[in-house]
Amino acid sequence: MIRSTLVTDGSSDRVLTRVIDWTLWESGVRSELISQWADLRGIRVRPVGLRSIILKALDLYPCDLLFIHRDAESQTPQDRLLEIAVALAGCERPPHVPVVPVRMQESWLLCDEKAIRLAAGNPNSTVPLTLPRRNAIERIADPKALVFSLLRTASGRQGRKLQQFNVEFARTQICEQMADLSVLRALPSFVAFESAVRIAVAANHLDRWP
Repeated sequence: MIRSTLVTDGSSDRVLTRVIDWTLWESGVRSELISQWADLRGIRVRPVGLRSIILKALDLYPCDLLFIHRDAESQTPQDRLLEIAVALAGCERPPHVPVVPVRMQESWLLCDEKAIRLAAGNPNSTVPLTLPRRNAIERIADPKALVFSLLRTASGRQGRKLQQFNVEFARTQICEQMADLSVLRALPSFVAFESAVRIAVAANHLDRWP
């Protein structure tokens, strides 16, 4: 059994656990996977700063492999990787893998039109959806706004029904509806993530059969 813990920027990013499990499998892990999202919302004293957040997450969700999600947003991926390295300096911790989409997690949700239609609850709709070319996705300034717009269009709703459409929830369903996560390999940030996972798996012998 291998237990992983995901530390995220926000609660909606917990959907990345599916991406993590898939990538671990693709990297040769065949043990039972226990994926944990570090939910710190209910604790009385919330930690401040990435280092404190990580330490509290490890205290509450001990693991064999730690995943730390940080959206690049206005920073470069290298800046986020440095931020993570500084936060972990001197910490007693399990092996870790950074999860740094460009610019934010939503950029990884723009690779699969069918998944967006399914998440919007209208899979048979023929309304046109203008998704960006995959080689241009990571240059989009606000992928979250684009995901929301695509979901609203895909839903086919109008007027009051559109106002009642829970686009936040629908966004969390896109990853779950992606039938083939290998489409993410079109994105350089995911390629870097998958490479880091493979290195961590091999270095820590996590690819051994149980």
